[in-house]
Amino acid sequence: MVDLSVKIGSLNLKNPVMTASGTFGYGEEYSDFFDLSRLGAYVIKGTTLHHREGNPYPRMAETPSGMLNAVGLQNKGVDYFLSTIYPRIKDSGRYVIPNVSGSTIEEYVECSEKIAAEPSIQSIELNISCPNVKQGGMAFGTCACSAGEVVKAVRRVFPGTLIVKLSPNVTDITEIARAAEAEGADSVSLINTLLGMAVNVKTRRPVLSTVTGGLSGPAVKPVALRMVWQTAKAVKIPVIGMGGISNWQDAVEFLLAGATAIQVGTASFIDPCTPIHVIEGIESYLEKEGFKSVQEIIGII
Repeated sequence: MVDLSVKIGSLNLKNPVMTASGTFGYGEEYSDFFDLSRLGAYVIKGTTLHHREGNPYPRMAETPSGMLNAVGLQNKGVDYFLSTIYPRIKDSGRYVIPNVSGSTIEEYVECSEKIAAEPSIQSIELNISCPNVKQGGMAFGTCACSAGEVVKAVRRVFPGTLIVKLSPNVTDITEIARAAEAEGADSVSLINTLLGMAVNVKTRRPVLSTVTGGLSGPAVKPVALRMVWQTAKAVKIPVIGMGGISNWQDAVEFLLAGATAIQVGTASFIDPCTPIHVIEGIESYLEKEGFKSVQEIIGII
């Protein structure tokens, strides 16, 4: 037996495999396929302060080696989540991690504060890829200054493990990661989706109602792997890697590049049991290669 445990802030994960927000719903959708407690942790869909209908349809499109999405953070708001959804899922895994989104710093803070009032929630993932309405729609995560501001504000009200999810749509992702670390982030997760688009040649119109959307899946993996490698060298806090991880080999690449843990996203749409296959594959790899712990391979390239 090899030791798969890793530590993210105050979280002691039994293994380094998590799920990516936006692809795992609230976990209930996958509970028929496997025992959710087998995961190191799972990150649920984006939660906002107020109810959001999301973007008009069509808002998803298949692309070569991936998919585009422009769902628009559809959810019923944090109060509904805490009163109705969380009681149903809180015992389904050791760590259920809400993903928090907002359009202003005040929204991030109030949403995080409400979640902090639920003592059994030990961690949140802060999605700073959202447009800052007070800055003309520029995403919080594309500027080190605004990224630092929102992390600092949320850090004041949320005492648990604070994971900050970084946008890849920047010139230097390490600059954003260092800003998040400086303002109190316990970990950074990356990458969020890359901005892309698709066009229907018959209608001669964009496929998505929003024209552009977030690209995920195997197509983004080389970019994600490079950014994780760069970030792991730039910060001292744990890095959680994601972006096109479809099997255990992909996951091991991210671990070797410096990720302490990984998240499986789009691949779960193809095979809901992908996270479990990844856990088993990592364990088998470590045994065959003579490692006693997953810690031995993190960042060793």
